[in-house]
Amino acid sequence: MTLLRLINPQGIAGLVAALALGLLLVVQKVETRHWRKQASQFEQLYQHEQSAFAGTVANYRIAAERARASDQANAERVAAEQRHISERTSNDYEARLAAARSLAQRLRNAIPGTATDPRAGRAAPVPGLSVAARGPAQTTGENQLSADDPLIATELAIQLDELIKWVLAQQKLDPNAPVQH
Repeated sequence: MTLLRLINPQGIAGLVAALALGLLLVVQKVETRHWRKQASQFEQLYQHEQSAFAGTVANYRIAAERARASDQANAERVAAEQRHISERTSNDYEARLAAARSLAQRLRNAIPGTATDPRAGRAAPVPGLSVAARGPAQTTGENQLSADDPLIATELAIQLDELIKWVLAQQKLDPNAPVQH
């Protein structure tokens, strides 16, 4: 009798509903297992990506620090080379000036009367000419060369020559050349 009661339309509907719910429960369990497995895989993938990203950031930081150190070493190299060029140029300039001054002094000493009086070797104005014939009145020493004028010109030429050498040496210095170890 109990089996007959279950066979009626309500019982069949209840059995169908129970079977449907049971089937849905099994499907849900399979789906849950599937999505847990997927979530685990996605979490592993995420962790792998995060560690790869952290490694990349660390590598970029290391590379940036190496670049900064290289730039610093290069800047120090360039500054040292510039100082060396300037010192060498200054030493050459001083040596050339000393040589020119020494030569000028020897020449002055070789010409009688010029060592003590720089104007002693000059010719006097022609006597007997009127002031108008000699040209406009000049004060003493105006438009006349002194004994030191050739030395001054030589010193200026040496100065310009050494300045040109300094500029050319500085121009040849490559600030972007790699540091030699």
